Amino acid sequence: MARGKLRIYLGAAPGVGKTYAMLSEAHRRIERGKDCVVAVVEHHDRPRTEVMLSGLEQIPRRELEYRGARFTEMDTDTVLARHPQVALVDELAHTNVPGSRNAKRWQDVEELLAAGIDVVSTVNIQHLESLGDVVESITGVRQQETVPDEVVRRADQIELVDMSPEALRRRMAHGNIYKPDKVDAALSNYFRPGNLTALRELALLWVADRVDEYLHQYRGEHGIRSTWQARERIVVGLTGGPEGRTLIRRAARLAEKGAGGEVLAVYIARSDGLTAASPKELAVQRTLVEDLGGTFHHVVGDDVPAALLDFARGVNATQIVLGVSRRKGWQYAFGPGVSATVARDSGPDLDVHLVTHGEAGKGRGLPIARGARLGRTRLLWGWLLGVIGPLLLTYTLTHITPGPGLINDVLLFLTLTVGAALLGGLLPALASAAVGSLLLNWYFTPPVHTWTIADPENIVAIAVFFAVAVSVASVVDLAARRTHQAARLRAESEILSLLAGSVLRGETSPEAILERVRETFSMESAALLERAGDAAPWTCVAEVGSDPVVDRPKDADVDMPVGDHIALTLSGRVLPAEDRRVLAAFAAQAVVALDRQRLQEEAGQAKVLAEGNRIRTALLAAVSHDLRTPLAGIKASVTSLRSDDVEWSEEDRAELLEAIEEGADRLDHLVGNLLDMSRLQTGTVTPLIRETDLDEVVPMALAGVPEPDELIDLDIPETLPMVAVDRGLLERAVANVVENAAKYSPPGAKVLVSASALHDRVELRVVDRGPGVPDEAKDRIFAPFQRYGDAPRGAGVGLGLAVARGFAEVMGGTLTAEDTPGGGLTMVLTLPTTTGHPPNRPELPATVAT
Repeated sequence: MARGKLRIYLGAAPGVGKTYAMLSEAHRRIERGKDCVVAVVEHHDRPRTEVMLSGLEQIPRRELEYRGARFTEMDTDTVLARHPQVALVDELAHTNVPGSRNAKRWQDVEELLAAGIDVVSTVNIQHLESLGDVVESITGVRQQETVPDEVVRRADQIELVDMSPEALRRRMAHGNIYKPDKVDAALSNYFRPGNLTALRELALLWVADRVDEYLHQYRGEHGIRSTWQARERIVVGLTGGPEGRTLIRRAARLAEKGAGGEVLAVYIARSDGLTAASPKELAVQRTLVEDLGGTFHHVVGDDVPAALLDFARGVNATQIVLGVSRRKGWQYAFGPGVSATVARDSGPDLDVHLVTHGEAGKGRGLPIARGARLGRTRLLWGWLLGVIGPLLLTYTLTHITPGPGLINDVLLFLTLTVGAALLGGLLPALASAAVGSLLLNWYFTPPVHTWTIADPENIVAIAVFFAVAVSVASVVDLAARRTHQAARLRAESEILSLLAGSVLRGETSPEAILERVRETFSMESAALLERAGDAAPWTCVAEVGSDPVVDRPKDADVDMPVGDHIALTLSGRVLPAEDRRVLAAFAAQAVVALDRQRLQEEAGQAKVLAEGNRIRTALLAAVSHDLRTPLAGIKASVTSLRSDDVEWSEEDRAELLEAIEEGADRLDHLVGNLLDMSRLQTGTVTPLIRETDLDEVVPMALAGVPEPDELIDLDIPETLPMVAVDRGLLERAVANVVENAAKYSPPGAKVLVSASALHDRVELRVVDRGPGVPDEAKDRIFAPFQRYGDAPRGAGVGLGLAVARGFAEVMGGTLTAEDTPGGGLTMVLTLPTTTGHPPNRPELPATVAT
């Protein structure tokens, strides 16, 4: 079942007339014979809107009880059961009452569209998800009901319902929008001129971007090639903090200002998994960026600024959006922070946007886990504190008169040992305990400056100090190792969760899995190598990245075998051993994706074979009936002429001869189409492209139409540019299309054949006034052996349009069907002009006989 079409009336503010325009459209469609119903319309007691509901069928709403009150919502089940051609659904961003079929009304609309029902809906610009922050800053009101931008962008038609702020305020003052007791408050708050002007500008800019997208689509469909500006790619750096939502929305707005902009949200996790990110918040931000049409990426890297810049340059980004640091003022003593570092090292090729937010300067908000994988700086400070610290403490205590006493001296040295354990781990703490014990014995235990200890209690104190120091160091080191193990497991679980999520979201191709591997482990390239046997050479079956693919797994920086004859290889750096477990999961999934891709290719080949069998079956049916019919007519006429029992008059003899000629022509036409279709199916049609005037070929194609002057209106300007086509193929294609139009045209109606130039293309339009073809059948009429409607068996085998489209595509053109305004069908044959084609070739005959 074909998906329904969505038309949206977009307004800058309430009251501009969206619902009124939607109801007017409903009346127009009903006048054209469409089955149109009102699924839900919120008229808000506006008299003019209520009047527009007259004469429209309204689906009863469903009543729901919530917190002791009764509410009404659209009854989606009833609308689906009624299955009209068109359904009116007002306020697309509306949130349904709990207990409804779906949480949001736009989800109800998606179900109607999936069921093949066309939907006409309305929405205000302030309800778009990406504009929530900017609308709040303008109006001071946060919109709780929003709709993802992608839902609106997917609409087949978007019409802006525009009204100047002055006109809207006049409507408000006249009581056409709100009741009189609410008018003054509305005019002085939300409906202020400045607010309305800003909202109107937002709506105009958003629709302008949508128009640009339509233009891109049109240029692609018609093969128009010209220079366009580079596509904006905006990378959003996320930390997992609550400010990420603001950054994503800001980036989405930046992307919308440039046609075709793309948003890539990236979260940089340290390789040991020790981060302060909230998994729940990251999941929310992932959903938000995907709702706004962007993508979410998870990258591992110990140096966050460097990893972020590497990712941005790797995806050809043009801009980076970062939030102002959440550090407190004193924390800047430890370094400039990620934002400042990225801005400093970005260079001239990347623009960095620092966005303010409500969390700036409030600190990290989540405790940073402490791990055992210590950097060189921490190890150095641990050894300095463990070895140099006791010496400095000894110097200080020996110059204090009177001293604090042996017990306090022991506690001070124990403090240094604990600090050394926290900074550098076990070995610096043991060194601190040993050095501290010797210094306590030499400088602070009587008799001083000797290794002799006179008082047994002092021996016990030093022994206890050493034992406590060693115990504390061991406990700290054990806790650090346990924390490291937990962090590794958490990092692995995050990465495996990302892998599972990518599979669920449809990223099932081997290249998509390899791209995830490359991003996750910050590699230059990734590839799948395969060989047929133990002695066979390795071949690359999938690859991503910039570095050249290695010939053998052992030549790569990292190789992960999967079975005996396939391996995943990575180039860029050597991975630690503990990362190979996660890499094995990626490798297994990549192999599964490769197997699935091959199965899909085999299924496609089987489908082609099945289509060939279907065509052969249809060919047999055509031969058994449609070809035998003209043969039977010819046979009967010839038998009659040869009969000696009947004396035929000249008129009868001429009529029988005419029947023989018509049957032979019809048979020749059918056989020609069958041969043409056979050549197209086997790919043996090789066009001889040369410069051709359209006004020379089209009249020749009309020779097969009886009485062309009475049936055909020809409008081919002589000023058209020359087209690059095969004359024989073009003549056959035009003849088939015109004959089909003449066949379905009502008596007395003429078929219009006109042509016009469009950039580097020429469009030939064949317009008839017949019964037309519904949208869902427009592609089906070009399939081989398909005859639409109640065409009689003798009308042909259903190959004319299939052959015409095949010839058009072979010559680099297209053949499509459109509705004729006022009723009927228009065939549009688009052909390339000679611009950019090779010089004229010799006048050779076409490869397919005409």
